[in-house]
Amino acid sequence: MKNSNPVVMLIALIVALGGLLMGFDASVISGVVKFIEPEFGLTKLELGWSVASLTLTSTLAMMVAGPISDRFGRRTVLRYAAILYAVSAITSALAPTFLALVIARMIGGFGVGASLILAPMYIAELAPPAMRGRLVSFNQLNIVIGISLAFFTNYLILQLGKSDAPWALKLKFNEYNWRWMLGLETIPAVLYYAGLFFVPRSPRWLILKGRFDEAKQVLARLSSINEANRAVNEIRESMETKVEEVSHGVRDLFTKRMRLVLSIGIVVAILQQITGINSVFFYAPMIFEQSGIGTDASFIQAIMVGLTNLVFTILALLFIDRLGRKPLLVFGVGGMALSLFLLAYGFHSSSYTLSSESLEALSGTVPVERLASIADRTFESDLQFNEALSKVLSAEELSTHSSEIIAAAISTNPILILSGILGFVACFAISIGPVMWVLFSELFPNAIRGVAISFVGLINSAVSFVVQWVFPYELQVLGNAGTFALYALFAAIGLIFIIRVVPETKGKSLEELEETLVGS
Repeated sequence: MKNSNPVVMLIALIVALGGLLMGFDASVISGVVKFIEPEFGLTKLELGWSVASLTLTSTLAMMVAGPISDRFGRRTVLRYAAILYAVSAITSALAPTFLALVIARMIGGFGVGASLILAPMYIAELAPPAMRGRLVSFNQLNIVIGISLAFFTNYLILQLGKSDAPWALKLKFNEYNWRWMLGLETIPAVLYYAGLFFVPRSPRWLILKGRFDEAKQVLARLSSINEANRAVNEIRESMETKVEEVSHGVRDLFTKRMRLVLSIGIVVAILQQITGINSVFFYAPMIFEQSGIGTDASFIQAIMVGLTNLVFTILALLFIDRLGRKPLLVFGVGGMALSLFLLAYGFHSSSYTLSSESLEALSGTVPVERLASIADRTFESDLQFNEALSKVLSAEELSTHSSEIIAAAISTNPILILSGILGFVACFAISIGPVMWVLFSELFPNAIRGVAISFVGLINSAVSFVVQWVFPYELQVLGNAGTFALYALFAAIGLIFIIRVVPETKGKSLEELEETLVGS
């Protein structure tokens, strides 16, 4: 297959739009949590549930997406995922209660799980070895574009809510701000569904089903007849020598010869999420508000997170097939650990004092008369300050006015905190963000790739669910500094594993990697 083919690239870009929907669907909630917490009177764990519920069903989808796609095809399942995205967006925007909102988000989670597994799998099965890392990373690129788009549209809707323009007032952006944030996803979902009619079936899936002539036709469109014949014969031989693996499924993952690749897959899957990347993506405005910059500025800095993620993901695309997978992982995860320690230090060095002058400035928007008892007292941590606030304000008042109160009281270095977060996101985006999915598409044998990627993807998503769900509660119990110090420790441990165990996979065909890492 040609190493540079515009048709292959176009197909990869269309399929990778599932990543854009995944990124948008997951991150758009970051702008929503501030408004639904007081509107529905949520506890911290309920707030975390509103974010993590999508990941719960995406985890369930990952359990079955690979096997279902092995039966019906990658493209077919991705079309149904696009439908689920659209249904979720519409029902989320119209949700009358918290329960209805959670159910709507969970519907979208099934689409997230399917596209997260199948888009990189499809691209890896179509791409030539020399382009595979870059093309599979298109999915991660689209995820970060979706994340950036969600941050931007959230801020745009927030500003439209303040506009006096007649059309903005008519559409009620102020009254229905979070509903507009969620509903916009309908547009890219419909475009993705239409785009999937222009991509072929996976040639490796066709061979798995014994449809060799169709596989040759697909590959011939992407290269030449001779290369198509050679590729079909090579893939067919690889699958036929391991035909028993198809029937064994998950059980075959736990055989002795799979021990190395399965261990790598599990550890990398856990590491990508346990370092807290989705805490940053899905709660970015909340985190920035903790540094005292206010609501508007926190939404602007969330956009900076999205743009940083996008720029460094593009750099990963440029370097992943040049430098290799492992060098990017070592550099990136090491940088993540350092950035998280910096972030923890920034919050640890903060203090909180509500002076008489700051209370006067808050009058009119915050019930300052009840804050008088803690005026001019200095608190050395956010835990102490929040505990004092909880004794004089109701939970609803605290969730509604926390941004203004923290901004008035905090003494910190917001640039240090911003630098820590942006450094963490940059290092993630150039390393384990895109590299993990490339590794997953390369590590496992052809015949059980669907089952294997579903299994490690399930673990990845399960860890993500827990991290997202407990994050608001974690901040409440451990504080900002303690939470990010814990993430930093996990990153440091992961770096040691990468240096000692993870192999380099660049430039080798999937069949060569199978022979090297798994054997016959």
